[in-house]
Amino acid sequence: MNRINQKLQETKKILSIYFSAGYPNLKDTVQIIEDLEKNGVDMIEIGLPFSDPLADGPTIQESSTQALHNGMTTQVLFDQLKDIRKTVSIPLIIMGYFNPMLQYGIDNFCKECAAIGIDGLIIPDLPVNVYADEYKATFEKYGLKNIFLITPQTSVERIHFIDSVSDGFIYMVSSASVTGSQTGFGSAQEDYFKRIADMNLKNSQVIGFGINNKETFEQATQFAKGAIIGSAFIQDLTKNGTGKIKEFVEAIR
Repeated sequence: MNRINQKLQETKKILSIYFSAGYPNLKDTVQIIEDLEKNGVDMIEIGLPFSDPLADGPTIQESSTQALHNGMTTQVLFDQLKDIRKTVSIPLIIMGYFNPMLQYGIDNFCKECAAIGIDGLIIPDLPVNVYADEYKATFEKYGLKNIFLITPQTSVERIHFIDSVSDGFIYMVSSASVTGSQTGFGSAQEDYFKRIADMNLKNSQVIGFGINNKETFEQATQFAKGAIIGSAFIQDLTKNGTGKIKEFVEAIR
């Protein structure tokens, strides 16, 4: 069974952390992953830096830009992760935009992910119908879960379609905004969380965008299986380097 599916079967709420590969320094990627697992994180989203990250706010954009300047590329990331499964057992997901994957070759990209032990991909700019028609068979051949995003504006019909072609979890974007642009959740967002929970979808939901502390983590996971923290963790890396990961995770849990 895929590690994502195994993790989703556990009773506890999932804490997933996102960071940009190659940030703050090019060779920090593996250490960050190992330290996050060691300190109790359940799942990790490894950001593949891209020059035009449409859904990302300033914090992630800046970390992505710095990672590119540091020399991060698709091949460098694969080379860094080639032995990651010797030390890390939790689910690992690569989150990135479609263009670098297309340039690498979709079959080659998926083959490399499988060889390394990557469990899934999050590709915000790959439409679900294009995935279903053109790429689903390739992902399944290599045992990769493709994780789709929904927002408060996503239609019921589209949510059900995403649910039907998914076999992992659904990434619930908390609001129609970029990453890192919110602090806390209001009643409208909580109504949205509850509305999706009440749909009884076959895939679990994990909430991202706006999770930045213990309070927002608990707000989100009241209605969903887990929550994703990205910008707040990158801000911590910017301030403290890789030396305070333990303290960051403990403050959430």
